[in-house]
Amino acid sequence: MSHTIAIEVAYALPDKQRIIKLDVPEGTTVMQAVIMSQMDSIFEDLTLSEDLKLGVWGKAVTADRALVAGERVEIYRPLLVDPKEVRRARAARAKAARSESELQDASEASSADGA
Repeated sequence: MSHTIAIEVAYALPDKQRIIKLDVPEGTTVMQAVIMSQMDSIFEDLTLSEDLKLGVWGKAVTADRALVAGERVEIYRPLLVDPKEVRRARAARAKAARSESELQDASEASSADGA
């Protein structure tokens, strides 16, 4: 007789979230749980494939990792923008703003000296 364990599978969009509770056989993998959740039938833009990013309680895991009772599988959406690129762009904007401010201060100082 095979024992079952209780797990959850979660997926979220900005405007729609779902957590599916499942009883699965011991030894069920993360990907098997995702497939059993049928989350792709709830979210039409979700495609279950090998390149899907998955995690358990906020930590990235491989699709073949076996689950333990009480764990929550999380299906991660693909990033629209690389976080490193966002940080680089933010730093470049801040540097440009500082340079502009310094130029403006220098211009005002020279205007005050000439007056």
